[in-house]
Amino acid sequence: MATNALIILIVVFFLTSVVGVVTGSNSLIAVPVMFQFGVEPRTAVATNMFALVFMSLGGTIPFVRKGSINYRAILPLIILTVISSAIGAFLVGIIPVAGIKLIVSSAMIAVVIFTLVRHDKRVGANAPSAHATLLTYVLAFLLGVYGGLFSGGYVTVLTAVLVGFAGMHYGEAVASTKLINVFSSSVATAVFMWQGLVDYRLGIVLGLTMFVGAYVGAHYVTKINDIWIRRIFLAAVVLLAIKTLGDLFA
Repeated sequence: MATNALIILIVVFFLTSVVGVVTGSNSLIAVPVMFQFGVEPRTAVATNMFALVFMSLGGTIPFVRKGSINYRAILPLIILTVISSAIGAFLVGIIPVAGIKLIVSSAMIAVVIFTLVRHDKRVGANAPSAHATLLTYVLAFLLGVYGGLFSGGYVTVLTAVLVGFAGMHYGEAVASTKLINVFSSSVATAVFMWQGLVDYRLGIVLGLTMFVGAYVGAHYVTKINDIWIRRIFLAAVVLLAIKTLGDLFA
């Protein structure tokens, strides 16, 4: 890969990692950019997933230090994610790119509508019911399959699920999804490595870039209140949904 192309990729991955700590959806930008520089689609998805392991670790550390993660609450979600992400990684190459983009766009639009119509005072106010907890587990499993398959929009939608059904505040949900994504991306990466799809030279460079970007982003997110996290979350989801739909119908 040419030096100028690598520099552009590093800049893109750094910026998306800084913002992605809150919003997720880095892959919706990062992977298409890799396509533009001639990286084979399956290799791009696999190498991006490899880099996401670094980003997830970098984004999780500040939240762990602050004590923002309820480990007992998310342990069942982590177990479900390990299983479902492995399934998703094995499905790479079966679902067409257009289908993935349509699924992501639909999910993100649904997230925006759900978040806007939900009354703020209810978010995180009450412990989830048994039905809400079961629904959280089912959705986390299904999202884990998608997260292992591609990951674009995975953390975004999972954050909304934890807020809407698990009764978490946005800050707590953002912190929890960072740790969950460590397991999701790690399991998927292991499958991709076994399949020989990862470009390690490119993945290490981009991975270290994403680690630094996520660490910087998470450092500042821990100082932002829930209202601003929600605003950033919604704005990014709307813009990314529009972009994805535009790519699909272009």
